[in-house]
Amino acid sequence: MRVVVTGATGTIGRAVVRELRKRGDDVVALTRDPGSALQVLGPDVELHQWADPKGEPPPAAGLADADAVVHLLGEPVAQRWSKQAMEEIHNSRVLATRHLVEGMAGAGARLHTLVSQSASGYYGPHGDELVDESFPAASEDFLGEVTVAWEAEAKQADELGARVALMRTGVVLSKGGGALEKMLPPFKLGVGGPVAGGRQYVPWIHLDDVVGAFLFALDDAHASGPVNVSAPRPVTNAELSKALGRVLHRPAFMPVPGVAVKLLFGDMASIVTSGVRMVPKRLEELGYRFRRPDLEDALRDATGR
Repeated sequence: MRVVVTGATGTIGRAVVRELRKRGDDVVALTRDPGSALQVLGPDVELHQWADPKGEPPPAAGLADADAVVHLLGEPVAQRWSKQAMEEIHNSRVLATRHLVEGMAGAGARLHTLVSQSASGYYGPHGDELVDESFPAASEDFLGEVTVAWEAEAKQADELGARVALMRTGVVLSKGGGALEKMLPPFKLGVGGPVAGGRQYVPWIHLDDVVGAFLFALDDAHASGPVNVSAPRPVTNAELSKALGRVLHRPAFMPVPGVAVKLLFGDMASIVTSGVRMVPKRLEELGYRFRRPDLEDALRDATGR
């Protein structure tokens, strides 16, 4: 299969590209900086420059003869949400996806699948309620609004005859980057602990299963519409903190007040102090087998312990 990947140099993108190459697929990366991407991805990946995803469609040559697209492009959410940052978070997802689909329109009938990154932020906070793909979007929530608009642009590929899978991804545990990069320093110093009381749920998932789920959706003709990408058993922030403490052999009882998180991150603190008990109902219905469903096993691998 010839697969085009956007966001290929990110944490998830690098892992997806590696797995696609390992199984023998031809991989094309659409990238702002081909020189830098070559250093990250190696010479076996075909590179095409997409200099301005927010302003123009990708080059036709980058989508020529493609069978599928895995779309991972987007400004990181985990930053202080200034007005400029919020605009970038929105546009890097919504406008880039719009232009990607415009480019797909000229790629021909061979391009049959779009596996598009989405986010658990679609749902907003739901307390202890188990949340599957049937739940509505958060109506008055920045990330919810962004995700709704993001998915709406991806769904336009339906009109091209493509199968569209919307991968609502939770909190990714990985060796480099992601949530653990910010959690590890205080825990290693023995001053880690639950945030804002710790009762909020974390829809965690190991990077191996993010990659597994994306490739599963790429291959399975029945994978379309929203797909929650999270481990079968979400945990509370307190449970995650305790598990990380056990893995690191460090105490995990120093509470972090919600007001301190708010001072540090501003409005972005809402994604840390609230949560969603998201479950991967659709993945399980389709028969996906999780590679790392156990939290402590996932944390051991992600921390190298």
